[in-house]
Amino acid sequence: ERSPYPYSMNWLECFRNPELAAKIYTRPFHLVDVTVLDDDEIMQHRRMGALTLLMKHSRSRDIMLQMDRLVQLIQTSLNEELAKALFHYLLNGSEHVTVRFLQTLAERLPQHEGNIMTLAEQLKQEGEVKGFERGIAQGMERGKLEGRMEGRMEGRAEGRLEGQLEGKLETARNMLAEGMGLQTIMKITGLSEEQLKKISH
Repeated sequence: ERSPYPYSMNWLECFRNPELAAKIYTRPFHLVDVTVLDDDEIMQHRRMGALTLLMKHSRSRDIMLQMDRLVQLIQTSLNEELAKALFHYLLNGSEHVTVRFLQTLAERLPQHEGNIMTLAEQLKQEGEVKGFERGIAQGMERGKLEGRMEGRMEGRAEGRLEGQLEGKLETARNMLAEGMGLQTIMKITGLSEEQLKKISH
């Protein structure tokens, strides 16, 4: 039986240049270990330089030492959209990024201050949640949560969680106002699609 679909079923023929597509998509990709690249060489990569520099240093504790290079690359090579994507990578790709680092970056890049400070606020909220969870775990291990104290702590926890939810919703509203996609906002804030739809109307 003939299919009503009038086009080729070979996905490579969907490209303008099927021969080139076959060369690209049927051979292994060459990966580069950015951790061994020289920082001065990375500075020559223009648009990819900022991302490459972050990939190299995001897992190391010396990320603050890269501030001058990072600022230079963002100022000279990135438009608003690419800078915003880079800031989100910075927040999600490094465990050593601090609110102080983001504040310093915002001071050095005043044209991006709004985006950076939104991320700094999010980082601060995540730190509060982690600290709160750690505090609960330690308290439970020590066996000090009992009776009225336990009730009070649960009440406070519920209040804090409600406050944290409000903070996440406010962050999401700001991110929506900046034109960020729902999937990205859901990933960053941990909010559900339903919660985001409620605040986007």
